[in-house]
Amino acid sequence: MSINDWFLVNESAIRLSCFVGTLTIMTVLERVAPRRSPTSSNFFPQRIRWINNIAMMVIYTVLVRLIIPVATIDVATSVGEHGWGVLNVLNVPFVLSVAIALLALDFIIWLQHVVFHAVPVLWRLHRVHHADLHYDVTTGIRFHPIEILLSISIKLGAIALLGAPVLAVVIFEVLLNVTSLFNHSNINLPRWGDRLLRWVVVTPDMHRVHHSIDFHESNRNFGFNLPWWDRLFGTYQDQPKLGHHGMTIGIVEYRRPRDVVSLMGLLRLPCQPLTPTTPQSYAIAGNGKGQ
Repeated sequence: MSINDWFLVNESAIRLSCFVGTLTIMTVLERVAPRRSPTSSNFFPQRIRWINNIAMMVIYTVLVRLIIPVATIDVATSVGEHGWGVLNVLNVPFVLSVAIALLALDFIIWLQHVVFHAVPVLWRLHRVHHADLHYDVTTGIRFHPIEILLSISIKLGAIALLGAPVLAVVIFEVLLNVTSLFNHSNINLPRWGDRLLRWVVVTPDMHRVHHSIDFHESNRNFGFNLPWWDRLFGTYQDQPKLGHHGMTIGIVEYRRPRDVVSLMGLLRLPCQPLTPTTPQSYAIAGNGKGQ
């Protein structure tokens, strides 16, 4: 059995075990060594927020299964068998094609993230993710079902266009799931560890800046997996201006727990009108080198 065939046969088990393992580890570390104190709410306890964030994941997972008849691994298999896609047409060597596909897919997801912030109709969907009043591992799975459907469709098109190998797709899907849980987690990494890691992967401290209530900061650090695109295209910010303990998580217009914690509130949020926001709407202080 070839390596492609082995990953094809075991893809579901690999993805599920990596997801559950990472979720478990991050959850434990958040309890043992949290970076920030949890945001409390008399209206919705933290456990209700967790339940509803996880419920969103269950809903979009079921919808993807029902609405999209093929998985990313199916598309990769098909284009490989038929020789479709840029990498197959150019007959790129296997190892090189895996590396190119991983980089290209990560860049496409980064660019998609930028676009979802820039286009109002797409921001309506993506703000469900940003409206979380706290930042922990469940924020990494909190997305509106329609956004996930669009994201999956974009990935399917990218895989077909590239002719990405099965191995690259499996690695990419695992990395995307694992790093989303990791960099949304509320864990306290040593300063030296964060500095070292953020050269090769997006760390929690790096991505937390992107979830700031500050308009300028929420338009920085778009990466989920690789940190290089933000550095390359000038959207990188090292630290939040008010520091990680002083910054506020979320969106300025959505502070009521019933709107951003309850399951129905999350599902209805894209229907809420867009409120014009400007950098002047926020109280910003500090020198950009917070701790």
